[in-house]
Amino acid sequence: MGRAYQNRKVSMAKTSDHKAKVYSKYGREIYVCAKSGGVDPNGNLALRGLIERAKKDQVPAHVIDKAIDKAKGGGGEDFFPARYEGYGPGNCMVMIDCLTDNPNRTFGDVRLCFTKTKCKIGTQGTVSHMFDHVAILAFNHDDEDAVLEALLTADVDVSDIENEDGKITVFISPTSYSKAKQALTDSFGEIDFEVDEIQFLPKSVTTVTGDDVVLLEKFLDMLNDLDDVQNIYHDAEF
Repeated sequence: MGRAYQNRKVSMAKTSDHKAKVYSKYGREIYVCAKSGGVDPNGNLALRGLIERAKKDQVPAHVIDKAIDKAKGGGGEDFFPARYEGYGPGNCMVMIDCLTDNPNRTFGDVRLCFTKTKCKIGTQGTVSHMFDHVAILAFNHDDEDAVLEALLTADVDVSDIENEDGKITVFISPTSYSKAKQALTDSFGEIDFEVDEIQFLPKSVTTVTGDDVVLLEKFLDMLNDLDDVQNIYHDAEF
């Protein structure tokens, strides 16, 4: 699992600067999260983690506050999750998660990204079975055994744990996300999580070379330019 996460981080690094500029994406996700789970970050740990990630990506406070205030009002747009799957350049597997108020528009926009880069969009379930859905928490700590004990004592479903250069990375079931954060906070106090997210990791990798690398970067850039796209997952290894 560690290698798959390293590959995912490469993809994130290539697009993080671009995505950090698109504050509307964070605003939309914060709004949906607050509307569905409550506007208080202390009682909605998913919202709390999302706000922390937004701040690390230098999203202005007024963007975050506006999204939460909008959720408090109970009105506003109704956004719905949408997931699209298919094969990208070099036959790599791709999943795109969106939040949309117009599914027909979003599907057309995403499909255009596929067709313009000679890729093939599929139906639901085309590639998702080749990804693991996991929550990832990474933070500075030097005692892997103590971290694992804290999680297991709290009955957290731990998939994997890594210790590298004084940083612990734990991979857990998404259903244990809130329980895991609470257990770690109870055991070690407030933690500044370097990674705090729920995502899909590929079970294997597809090596992309030559012209397909350029085409893949174009494909990812086109997707990231779409306001409705929230996350992109793939199994490509450059």
